[in-house]
Amino acid sequence: MPFTASDQSNNEQLQFRQFLEKHLVPHLSGWYGKREIPRSFFRAMGSEDWFNFTVKEGRMSIRSAFRESMIMEEIAKISPGVAVAVLVQGDLGLMGLYLFGSAALKERYAAPALKGEVLICLGNTERNAGSDVAGVSMAAEKVDGGWLLNGTKAYVTNGSIGDLGVITAVSDPDADRNRRLSMFLVDLNGDGVRRRKLNKQVWIPSDLTRIQLTDVFVPDDHLMGVRGQGLMQVLKIFTHSRIPISALTLGTAEGAFSLALAHANSRRIFGKTIFEFQSKTFEAADFFTQIEAARLMIEKACASLDRGDDFRLDASMAKYLSVKAAKDVTGWAADLFGAASVMYEHPIHKFPLDAWGSSLGEGTQDVQKLVIFRELMKRTRMNPSLDNENR
Repeated sequence: MPFTASDQSNNEQLQFRQFLEKHLVPHLSGWYGKREIPRSFFRAMGSEDWFNFTVKEGRMSIRSAFRESMIMEEIAKISPGVAVAVLVQGDLGLMGLYLFGSAALKERYAAPALKGEVLICLGNTERNAGSDVAGVSMAAEKVDGGWLLNGTKAYVTNGSIGDLGVITAVSDPDADRNRRLSMFLVDLNGDGVRRRKLNKQVWIPSDLTRIQLTDVFVPDDHLMGVRGQGLMQVLKIFTHSRIPISALTLGTAEGAFSLALAHANSRRIFGKTIFEFQSKTFEAADFFTQIEAARLMIEKACASLDRGDDFRLDASMAKYLSVKAAKDVTGWAADLFGAASVMYEHPIHKFPLDAWGSSLGEGTQDVQKLVIFRELMKRTRMNPSLDNENR
């Protein structure tokens, strides 16, 4: 696997950093104050072609996982909260449309969504259905010409600004647990939709919203994929999104680490800079190694996805390693700043909280361990010699 980025990749990274210096950095403090990201930022992302899909004559194509990871990492170095809002639009909303939208839905919605004119969120989590995705209780009742949806999605990122929602609901309550759910593309600006922004403490300035649907009509042609396959479909979306959220989490660690390095090189205590104390240099070396190990695992997952290989194991290991690195690094970095780190206005303040957010999105650390172990057992069964070698 190559460890050196191509000239094209380096040029894209430079161009994207310039984009962020223009469209993100000067405005970020205002967005934090209002706790919202203006739609104009998504339109700017779209107008300069930074979402990871293309559309031509209604047909969607996906770009490289390496490119999307670069975008997530670069935004998160500055603001993990903005990064997660972009991830929801591209790697949950647009990904759902790409994987499971009909040709008609793609022709209607893909182009405006890629321009940032139509925002798509994903609603799956409920009060009693988080890691247990099959535990969803929102009801989808079949009626003439479509479906009536009733229920509440508890925590929806971009829910207050989303125009469309990729929503899971119980279409077949008497079916097997794995075949109860279907997936729908729901107009969130229509009748019967109530939204309430929640007062969260992570991933600011993105929003988290509770969405209640009461007799919301969804036409038949807005059923996504196959009836009864909603569980498998949403899990597939989450598996894809584990790679970009790993890159986002890596960027969270890097953003905090960069602030910590600058501070430790200049802050003097007992007549010395912090990095003149050997224990702190050893800590920095440990955490830098964690960051780079997570990066390599993310690159391996990207390569697996782009080759068309089964990337589930690599994606979960990337998520697991990046979260561990981010939690360790951001906590250490905040400690170096002392009391200043608890001030809301201080740049370091958001990073430990946002690392916590990353540990929950697209599956907790325990969920990743379950996936990793299951994939390990599959490989052991396919190659019994692995089991013998480990005895």
